[in-house]
Amino acid sequence: MMISWTSPFLVKITKDKVNYNITEDQASYFAIIPPASMVVSAIFCTRLSDVIGRKYTIMLTALPYTTFWILTAFFSDVYVLYAARMIAGFGDAIVFTSVPMYIGEISTPKVRGTWGNFVALGIFLGQFVIHVVGAYFTVSQTALIFLPLGPLFFILMLFVPESPYYYIIKHRVEDAKKSLSKLRGKKDVEEDIAHIRQAIERQMLLAATWKELFFVKMNRKALFAGIFLRVSQQLGGVASFNIYTQLIFEKAGTSLKPENCSIIYTGICFVFMAIGSFIGDRFGRKKAYITSCCTCGVVLLLEAVYFYLDLEVPGAEVRRFNWFPLAGMISYVICSSFGLGTIPTLMLGELFSASIKTKGLTILTFVFGIMLFVSNNLFYLLKQFVGMYGPFLCFGLCCLVSSVLSMFIVPETSGKSLEQIQSSLETKQDGQKV
Repeated sequence: MMISWTSPFLVKITKDKVNYNITEDQASYFAIIPPASMVVSAIFCTRLSDVIGRKYTIMLTALPYTTFWILTAFFSDVYVLYAARMIAGFGDAIVFTSVPMYIGEISTPKVRGTWGNFVALGIFLGQFVIHVVGAYFTVSQTALIFLPLGPLFFILMLFVPESPYYYIIKHRVEDAKKSLSKLRGKKDVEEDIAHIRQAIERQMLLAATWKELFFVKMNRKALFAGIFLRVSQQLGGVASFNIYTQLIFEKAGTSLKPENCSIIYTGICFVFMAIGSFIGDRFGRKKAYITSCCTCGVVLLLEAVYFYLDLEVPGAEVRRFNWFPLAGMISYVICSSFGLGTIPTLMLGELFSASIKTKGLTILTFVFGIMLFVSNNLFYLLKQFVGMYGPFLCFGLCCLVSSVLSMFIVPETSGKSLEQIQSSLETKQDGQKV
């Protein structure tokens, strides 16, 4: 909900001169501040996962998100809203550093793809809900509606078991057995614990300094793949289109109200992301990502043609096809659902060994925050100085380039245990150790 908060409310806030005396330029920073905050807080958040555990770090998200809803409910000053968005960015940093790690550690290879996609599905569900509520309620009313969610989440998380990986790293084997027994739904977990201990002991023997993250080839390959996935995802427009959804449909001049278009778009996002996550897991992460990037690129270029004709060619009667922006964005959702929208987040918890995981996720969260900042700024600047076709053209071309690069950069992790993934990163295609 935090990521897409700007979509329904950026337009409302700039148009409401009674309660908010905020210009469109000032409001544009609502989308930019959370990524910047995420970058600053990434190192602190990943360190927390090692100190207090994955579970309790995730529980801490209740604090910044509840604070955000309180500030937006009772204040209308632009600088207070900036502060609220900054605090929300801190919560986002916790989510993207801790949740993928936790899911990757508690799930088996068979279900890790499905469970790992819950992070992306939760994001898209939140986007749908914030658009529905935002279409009918004011900023402050919406904040009061969602205010109880933070404390409720905190209470429910008390009943969720900690990651057995964390317990074993801390040499708390009995706690790890109890946790894994709850997660697997069986009492006899000795064999599972033995496998986890063996994998962690092997990985913890490796040096875990910042130097090893960049100079050990296995770690470097994992880091490079993770950075590429995050950069290609954001330059593919995934976050920008969700943040500026309502603005896109308002500029498109569709026959439906922008609010209704946004609800339809985000609702279809959630449905197809749920379906697409199973497709991506079944056919392999790498093939799914390549196909997704390629098809998304084609769709975005077609959208760019529509907006270009509408803006630059007065004789083109594109208004007869004013259904196309919504149809195009729905097609984009379908194409991104099994790759571009889900796989980068899913693979966060898969790429790194136990010894270096927090450092790797720190860098990837840092990159994610920077790319959110860059892509959101890029969308806004291209829209302002080129026209609405500018961001669609840019993101479409980036998707096509990414589809080619994915063939050489993205590893296949589907159906493999975390230990097997690390072994594959250590081994060349000919089976030789790197």
